[in-house]
Amino acid sequence: MTAVPALEFFFFIGSTYSYLSVQRAEGVARAAGVALVWRPFSVRTLMREQNNVPFAGKPVKMAYMWRDLGRRARRFGVPFDGIAPYPIDADERANRVATLAALQGWCPEFTRAAYRAWFVDKLDPGRPEVLARIVEGLGRDAARCLEAADGDEVRAEYARQTDRARALGLFGSPSFVCGDEVFWGDDRLDDALDWARSGAEEQPAPRPGAEP
Repeated sequence: MTAVPALEFFFFIGSTYSYLSVQRAEGVARAAGVALVWRPFSVRTLMREQNNVPFAGKPVKMAYMWRDLGRRARRFGVPFDGIAPYPIDADERANRVATLAALQGWCPEFTRAAYRAWFVDKLDPGRPEVLARIVEGLGRDAARCLEAADGDEVRAEYARQTDRARALGLFGSPSFVCGDEVFWGDDRLDDALDWARSGAEEQPAPRPGAEP
């Protein structure tokens, strides 16, 4: 039986350009016959280590980023209504909930809802009260999920995926990984899918939360 090609999707809730990929990557990957594996990780940690701060203190670049996001969102039919709060999720709590969701199999739904709260409702999805509403809206026990997201197991998994990202040489979000091949940016999604389909790295789809 031929293995379904897999593509790992490394993302950070707080990355602006990841909004586009979060909204469209799963559907595009499904149409391409590629399994998308969602990997929350702390790109903020890696950027600090690499002294890589793309927008802070750079108003011209920041203005371009928001305009570019608006153009690409229009191209792909992704909702966009101007500048959203930035930065967000200072404690990376939303990202830890995404890690819990990845372990339990509901990461895509949660992450899309978190980004809707951020980009459409203009709320910080890392704030506990906002995060609780997002989780409850998915039919889950918010108190239990937030408690688990602060627990040792989820923190260790979040750190483990960040360590993997570091070892792979990742420096930004979104990043797509097929084997050891890295594609950075929403505008490289099609390239990443083509690589995965080419059979360059034929392997079974990794289990959520597991090493490929």
